[in-house]
Amino acid sequence: MDYSKIISKKAEALKPSGIRKYFDIAAKMDNVISLGVGEPDFRTPWAVRREAIRTLERGKTVYTANAGLIKLREEISGYTYSKTGVKYDPDGEIIVTVGGSEAIDLTVRAIVEPGDEVIIVEPSFVCYRPIVELTGGVPIIIETKEEDSFKLRAADLRDKITPKTKLLILPYPNNPTGAVMTKEDLEPIAEVLKDTNVMILTDEIYSELTYDHTHFSVISLPGMSERCIYVNGFSKAFAMTGWRLGYMCGPREILKQALKIHQFGIMSSPTVSQYAAIEALRGCAEDVENMRAEYDMRRRYLVSEFNRLGLRCFMPQGAFYVFPCIKSTGLTSDEFCEKLLYSKKVAVVPGTAFGECGEGYLRISYAYSRKHLETAMELIGEFLEELR
Repeated sequence: MDYSKIISKKAEALKPSGIRKYFDIAAKMDNVISLGVGEPDFRTPWAVRREAIRTLERGKTVYTANAGLIKLREEISGYTYSKTGVKYDPDGEIIVTVGGSEAIDLTVRAIVEPGDEVIIVEPSFVCYRPIVELTGGVPIIIETKEEDSFKLRAADLRDKITPKTKLLILPYPNNPTGAVMTKEDLEPIAEVLKDTNVMILTDEIYSELTYDHTHFSVISLPGMSERCIYVNGFSKAFAMTGWRLGYMCGPREILKQALKIHQFGIMSSPTVSQYAAIEALRGCAEDVENMRAEYDMRRRYLVSEFNRLGLRCFMPQGAFYVFPCIKSTGLTSDEFCEKLLYSKKVAVVPGTAFGECGEGYLRISYAYSRKHLETAMELIGEFLEELR
């Protein structure tokens, strides 16, 4: 069998996730300390788990409506309105998805045709570019810089827009840098886009995890909600990664097309997770705040430690990652990660996993206990001493 004649050329051309290389190596080693996973170390709040148990006991395990339980969509509508001031109709403007990742995929597939250009802000989440490429779209990269606090600047956006531009992917709060965009940052972006037909996919999965600023969504600006697909979910803020539940909100005309793709590819999101998510939105604000406060403490500790060790570290304003600069070591991001893993058994992620402009940086997750972080930082300190 000649599989080279069978495998999709688009799939074959995709590069594997830059995150996986080091986890694959670490999986074959004993006693590795990982700082690489973007997954909360907290247990899902008890109220959410209890509701899932009750749902199972009641036998509520059948398919839901394709778009999700209407009660959950109503809760999402109210929750989003309370945070952004934008009201989405539960019947037609909200789809419950299998994680935020499916919402991203649905958005791109519902909008992008072969040859369309999609502007992607990098460094950013690893799935954007591959999804665009699989649809036949053309990724157009805007590289953000540390000196700009890794924010998207209006002038850079303006320079990249062409008659072929269909979509801007706006990933704030940002993974991996922890950067945020304030209202003042977003207003010039809105001004650039207001007379175009360019849509925005605004990925706000970390919107509840901001520290020195209250999160502000681009959909809250005048005239922007009609050109935005708003993506969010339960994985990060509610410590519900394995529950696989997200959602997308946006104009009815676009979500109608996305729902068809969701129908044929997924049918509906996990039923038990949906019932549990209703409870998360209704009664877990205190749990979210407690987790956010703990992340804040860890954030400050890691930034202080990296700077003390001589690795300049940008102070993240959102998510749960730091993005220290390792250029002073003379190593590339891949070299640093590989040497650290083999010599100290500490696994971190190279900045290049999130775009070429991530060269010279590492992504360190602080979704780990303080003790775990302290042990890792002690070993990183030893590693740096040995390099000198």
